[in-house]
Amino acid sequence: MSDYHDLDELDHEPIEGFCMRCRLSVEIEEATPVWTRKGQAATRGFCPNCGGTVFRMGKTNAHDEEKRPSAVQIGDANDKRTRAKLSRDTVYVNYSALDEEQAQQIAADLEKSGIPVWLHEATDETTWASGVHPSLKACSRMVVVLSPNAVSDATASKAWEFFKGNRKPVVIAQVQASEPPDMIRRSPRFDFERDYKTALRDMLNALSL
Repeated sequence: MSDYHDLDELDHEPIEGFCMRCRLSVEIEEATPVWTRKGQAATRGFCPNCGGTVFRMGKTNAHDEEKRPSAVQIGDANDKRTRAKLSRDTVYVNYSALDEEQAQQIAADLEKSGIPVWLHEATDETTWASGVHPSLKACSRMVVVLSPNAVSDATASKAWEFFKGNRKPVVIAQVQASEPPDMIRRSPRFDFERDYKTALRDMLNALSL
């Protein structure tokens, strides 16, 4: 999951973000500046209406107080000394970089429900050609954050192809209307765009099977 700095609640101007549950732009409560595992600035907090997680990408004045950390490096898949340490029940959250905010919110709610997660890393094709990312081997389940962006994302496709090829379960969290590719068409699909709360509950049940 993302690396967060332990900072006090911000005293800066209110920060707005989009709540996927309410389908509204809201003022983020307990807004906290964070850095994602890739070293990108973001803000995380809660919706004042439903209490759900709200995640907004981008730097704010609050981030100026902290030095940007380096992106987390994950070890060589063939080197046991540097391999990522993930539990067998970790869920791999697979998404397009263009859907980062939605993926972060879903991942945060999975973690609040007690499910460990690993967020998909966008790697170039030369990296994929040399081997499989260790997190793909370590994780036992996958959530595909489905949108037109994900369908056209070559790296995201390679990730779900690896999972299906190894007979690992895949479920779909649909955040925008899109037909899933043939390889994952029969995977359980949950419509987060229509009803976030119900989709999350039903997906949690499916991941528990």
